[in-house]
Order: sequence, then C-alpha cells, then structure tokens
Amino acid sequence: MTTGPQYEHTQKGWTYVALYTGALAALAGAWFSRDDRPAMIIVCVAACCMGLLALCFQTLTVRDEGEHLGVRFGPLAVFRTDVPYAEITAVETARSSIIDGWGIHWMPGRGWTYNLWGFDCVRITLGRKTIRIGTDDPEGLAGFLKIKIAPDGSSPWLLAGD
Repeated sequence: MTTGPQYEHTQKGWTYVALYTGALAALAGAWFSRDDRPAMIIVCVAACCMGLLALCFQTLTVRDEGEHLGVRFGPLAVFRTDVPYAEITAVETARSSIIDGWGIHWMPGRGWTYNLWGFDCVRITLGRKTIRIGTDDPEGLAGFLKIKIAPDGSSPWLLAGD
C-alpha cells in the first residue's frame, strides 16, 4: 500500500501528426522512385525514422515512482529520465521560451529541457543543475513536488494559500 501524495499526468503533443504525414509522404515518394533502388532505400529509411520519432514523441508522461519523478516520452518510451526527490532543492512554475524549444536538450545556463508541446513548464533545481519539464499542468506538478520534498510531507507553500 502506498502512502502520501501521488501524481501522474500525460500530455499529448501534436508534432507527431506532422511526422506521420512526412513518413507517409516519404513512402509515397519511395513508391514513385522504385526504379531508382538506392533512392528508394534512402527514402524508406527516412520514412521509418520519422515514424519512429513520431512514436517516441507522441506523449509526455510525468509520474511519481516512489523515490523519484519519472519523465517518459512515448508511447515508445525510448527517451526518459528520473529525478530523485532527495536531490530537489527548489521547484517553481515557469515559462519556457522559443529558445528552449521542444524535445530533449541541454542549453548552457538553462539546463536540461524535457518538453513536448507549449511553453508552460516546471523548473526543478537539483543543487547546481536545472531541469525544465514541460507540462500542461504546471500548477499541479509544482504543487505535488513541493509537498513531496517537504521534510514532513506537508508543504508550507500550499498551506500559505497557493
């Protein structure tokens, strides 16, 4: 039996639609270039890569997994990370900029970004490291994390009226 707060939220992005469309267009191109075997193979490989990327970046699930927060892109969960609660020193809602972008990447001075769609995010500080998790539920995720990292399980931030 689990005790304490729990959190799980899945955000659905829309870039996968463009990737699937590109993959289908590439397959159609491969069909029309079937007389040129090397070109057909290259286009088929590109279509498969676009299809795999679409499967990898269709959703972003953020979930309480006991001692850490799990961040998973999916439904094919190739790209993921875990954020140990014990290492979190600060949590705040934030807005990412166009420079932060979407996907998974690291930027000097801004840290790691895990974002699927939109600009709302939660900025998590782990000592000197920063992680931004994009979400369409920034208040819910930040509130959960503040409770989770509070020493006694109650959050002074939420009790103050947040």
